[in-house]
Amino acid sequence: MSLYVDSDNRLHHDQHANFALNCPHCQVFAHVTALSVPQFALLVASKPTHVGIVYRCDSCGAPIFLKYQVKIYAAQRVELSSNFHELERPREKFAFTYLSEDCETLFKEALSCYAHGAFNAFASLCRRAAQATFRDLGNAGKLKIYDQLTEIRDMAELDQDSFKLLKEIIFGTDNDAQPSIPTLDARYAGILLEVMKDLLYQAYVRRGKLQQAMMVRRFFVEETARNKVTALKVSN
Repeated sequence: MSLYVDSDNRLHHDQHANFALNCPHCQVFAHVTALSVPQFALLVASKPTHVGIVYRCDSCGAPIFLKYQVKIYAAQRVELSSNFHELERPREKFAFTYLSEDCETLFKEALSCYAHGAFNAFASLCRRAAQATFRDLGNAGKLKIYDQLTEIRDMAELDQDSFKLLKEIIFGTDNDAQPSIPTLDARYAGILLEVMKDLLYQAYVRRGKLQQAMMVRRFFVEETARNKVTALKVSN
């Protein structure tokens, strides 16, 4: 993908018509339009290794900030890497209602860290959220979650290194003689995110939704029965 700023301060992007992102503000996958592009003369004079471009979400109009690495300073243009870093990420959605209070607080903070690209802080809070879950569910719940993790490994076809890293983060403890949490990059942080969401969904959300649905069903059955009894009394 070709991306560069020319000597007339114009941004050239061969994927411009199809350039779309998940907006961190409205959460819609929408096309974005470049609003503020660095001036060519200033770039050539200072030669920064990274530059920022401000885009506008075509769905909600909010500004979106993207950072690019500079590849080449040429005579008439500054070429940028096609890869970019989102300074604001869309917040992940999750049904926190069914989580225990401690787990909800910690996992909300974990998702906030992920949204800001603080992946190692995200991993640390995922471990603490897992520990809160184990305290809440007991040893039987902890064993069940481990079984679910091995099931995820098989379904997602995770390699051994990824599985080992996940197990170390989720089931490690800060009470070890030398507690440590593996350093994460964006790829492994994304894997950890999806795994934590699935584990907490199975541990809390699925059970909570099922219990709520059963309670509603039981209420309507009992209400129907009461209405029938009332109708019979009236008719008699």
